[in-house]
Amino acid sequence: MENHDHSANQYQHSATARGRAFLWGGSGAGLLLVLALLTHGFGLLGGRGNAAEQPPALVHQGNRIFVPENSVLRQRLTVRPAAAEAHSAIITAPGIVESDPARTAAVLPPGSGRVRAVKVALGDRVQRGQPLATIDSPDLAQAYDDNDKAASVAVLAARNLHYQEEQLKIGASAQRDLDQARSDNEQAIAEYTRTRAHLRAMGAAADAHGEARLLTVRAPVSGSITALAIAPGATINDDNQAIMTVADLSVVWVTALVAEQDVAGITRNQDAEVSVDAYPDKTLHGRVLSVADVIESDSRRDKTRIAFENPDAYLKPNMFATVRLHGAAVRRVVLPSSALLMNNDRTSVFVATAPWTFERRTVEALLEESSQVAIRSGVQPGEQVVVRGGILLND
Repeated sequence: MENHDHSANQYQHSATARGRAFLWGGSGAGLLLVLALLTHGFGLLGGRGNAAEQPPALVHQGNRIFVPENSVLRQRLTVRPAAAEAHSAIITAPGIVESDPARTAAVLPPGSGRVRAVKVALGDRVQRGQPLATIDSPDLAQAYDDNDKAASVAVLAARNLHYQEEQLKIGASAQRDLDQARSDNEQAIAEYTRTRAHLRAMGAAADAHGEARLLTVRAPVSGSITALAIAPGATINDDNQAIMTVADLSVVWVTALVAEQDVAGITRNQDAEVSVDAYPDKTLHGRVLSVADVIESDSRRDKTRIAFENPDAYLKPNMFATVRLHGAAVRRVVLPSSALLMNNDRTSVFVATAPWTFERRTVEALLEESSQVAIRSGVQPGEQVVVRGGILLND
């Protein structure tokens, strides 16, 4: 009995080991089968047949791209012929408001001296002939002295001429004396005329006396005081140095600084739109008055000027402006902005060269804030262009 039981236990132990081996072997085989089904046998179990049934989305043929017949891209690409339209190029440039030089006067003192009073302040509006300042001027005092002497000499010469004429009538004087008196009188009149003209040039009245003989500086034009360089008590030594500036701002310039590459599209009488930060809701419309013949050496820009009426002085010198210049209408290819692809520093589109065969073209676009973009070069009218979905062809 003991031997029998020992054999039975040995049998049971052996059977259990074989069962376990069978169990683990079956589980491993099942796992391998699942993996093979999921991975198509890692390419070793005939899975290539399904992959071959899916065509590539696109095929590169040198510099061209071909979209196969069953490619999903054919449903996502939109191709249209390039249309040509009359397009007016718009050039945008920074600008600045300036006073018209023909309406701006630098006020020079007629003579040297000490400033007695300044009758205006910076920014004041003045009328032509209005007193701006008074100067105690030795130059004016000398001019008055010369004029007084000339007046006295002229009176004396006139009396002498009359006397010689009367003496000649009664035979008490020679013709030579009368001729000399006439010459002296003419010279006296000429000198008196000169001294009076000198006073007028200095802005002084010839018949003034006392305090009225101070040098009065008057406004040469109507306008605004835009610069002031004197104060009461100051001494003026250089009468070639401006003491203030008067600018008539009823008409001002907006000077556009046009980039060198855009100069070819700028002409006189060209339509212009101007906006300034002070009035964001207001657009000024004008025409180009002048285009400079010289490019500024420091900025490499051309000064293009537009004149504007400014009766209320709402445009003030040194205001910054944005200028939009409308060029002459030119017939150009116009594409939707969705057709343009940006690649680093270039802009390109895809053009169909054969059915579902495309090539990349670099284009020069006149970029504007619009859904339609004018093309300067790169595409001809009528060529088939990918206007939507081109990014799918982009490498």
